[in-house]
Amino acid sequence: MKYYFLILIGFSTLSFSQKKPIDKQNCILEKNTKIATSKKIKMDANAKNVFGTDLEIASLSPLTGFYRDGYCSTGSNDSGIHVVAAVMTNEFLQYSKKQGNDLISSNLQYGFPGLKAGDVWCLCAKRWKEAFEANVAPPVILNATNKRALDYISMKNLTSKALK
Repeated sequence: MKYYFLILIGFSTLSFSQKKPIDKQNCILEKNTKIATSKKIKMDANAKNVFGTDLEIASLSPLTGFYRDGYCSTGSNDSGIHVVAAVMTNEFLQYSKKQGNDLISSNLQYGFPGLKAGDVWCLCAKRWKEAFEANVAPPVILNATNKRALDYISMKNLTSKALK
């Protein structure tokens, strides 16, 4: 099994995909890097989507994913299981804020830009399921939704909210 290691960079650099500066709170992904660092995080490099095919990029702007690599991948340090590629709606953002998870306000300390309707973001599977049960779940991009979402959410429920 291939693994990627996330290396936390302590200086400004250029994003590999967006060609614009990112702050030191963001991360750069390097394949099979053996550079010594205090934080190496294992993630599955062979992640599959809910159809069992290669996981597609969810969003590079804003840069999403637990590993801020654009993918809804998960790994050993992702206790929230951020695997559902969802298109934000005002209704969902307000619901999430009322539940104590403000996705609207930025938090640059964690490289979080703040979201608005139309942004694609990798949501926690349990939060998406909770929102689905409350009839406020945002649409999903199935090709970019990790198969781990199926551990928490039925394929029927995901497809009922799939972006057409």
